[in-house]
Amino acid sequence: MQGDREEERGRIINRFKYVIDENYTDKRLDSVLTKYIEGVSRSYIQRLFDIGGVAVNDRQNISKNYKVKPGDVVEVTIPDPVELKIEPENIPLDIVYEDDDVLVVNKPAGMVVHPAVGNLTGTLVNAIMYHCGDRLSSINGVVRPGIVHRIDKDTSGLLMIAKNDNAHISLSKQLFDHTITRRYIALVQDNIKQDGGTVDLPIGRDPRNRLKKQVNGSGAKNAVTHYRVLERYGEYTLVECQLETGRTHQIRVHMAYIKHPLVGDPLYGSRKQDFAVRGQMLHAGVLGFIHPTTGKYMEFRADLPEEFQQVVDELRKKTEHN
Repeated sequence: MQGDREEERGRIINRFKYVIDENYTDKRLDSVLTKYIEGVSRSYIQRLFDIGGVAVNDRQNISKNYKVKPGDVVEVTIPDPVELKIEPENIPLDIVYEDDDVLVVNKPAGMVVHPAVGNLTGTLVNAIMYHCGDRLSSINGVVRPGIVHRIDKDTSGLLMIAKNDNAHISLSKQLFDHTITRRYIALVQDNIKQDGGTVDLPIGRDPRNRLKKQVNGSGAKNAVTHYRVLERYGEYTLVECQLETGRTHQIRVHMAYIKHPLVGDPLYGSRKQDFAVRGQMLHAGVLGFIHPTTGKYMEFRADLPEEFQQVVDELRKKTEHN
C-alpha cells in the first residue's frame, strides 16, 4: 500500500494505492476496501464511489459492486473533511418547556434537526444555538449541540434538548434504557382490522438504496414498535405508535412492513397519494422523561399540526356521511 497527501485547491487530499491479493478474489470492491482502509465505514466508502474517488487499473467510474481480481490496482482519493461552520439563526421556536437543564420544542414538519454538508442553515440546531447561546451540551460536538435524539425532517412534534452535559448523559441513558415515553400519531393506508399490536423486527440498511432502511437489513438492530388504532376511515387508519427502541425510520419501516405504510411517505409509501401533504403524516405527540436534576417524571403533549389535522377532519366528515 502506498499513500500520499497533497494540496489541491486549498484542501488536503489523501491518495492511496492498493494491489489486491488473491485472498479477496471475486469479492465486492466496496467490501474489500473496508478491510484495507482503517477507520472508514462502508457507507463512507460507498460515497467515495459516488464522487469518483475510486479507480481500478486507471479506470474511473468503477461500480462499488465490481468484483476484484488478484493484481488489480485500486487507487482511492479521500479528501480531508471540511469543518462545518454552524451559525446561530433567529428562527422562531415553538417552546413547550424550558429550564436550566432541558428544552422541549415542537418541531414543525419540513425542518431538519441538525446541519449536514449541503444543508447548513435553517435547521433546529441553528435555531436553538441562537436561543440558548452557549448553554447547550457539547457531547455530540459542534454539529449537534444539545441534540439527544432526532426525528425525520418531515415528521413534526416533540424533541428534548440538553442544555448541559449532565442533562445530556441522563437523557441519553434513559433512551438507552428504553424508559423515555415517545408516542406518535400516524395516518396509515388501509384499514387495520385489529385494535392494536406490536411489531418486533430488527431494522438495518437497505443494500439497494442508501436512503432507506428495511426489516432484517444490513447491520440490523433490535426494533420494537407498539401500535393501537385510534380511528378508522375506511381506506385509512389513524394510529398511535409507541416506540420501545428508536431506530432511524422505525415507525415508517415497521408500518410499511405490515402493509400499512404512512400516508405521504415518499420512501416507503404508495406512489399514488390522495392528499397534497409534504412527506409522511407522522407526529411526535407525547414525550415523557425523568428530569435530570429533580428526578421527577415530566410528560408533554403537542397537538397535531394544522396540515395533519385538516386531513383528519376531512376523513372524519367523509366517514360520517357514508
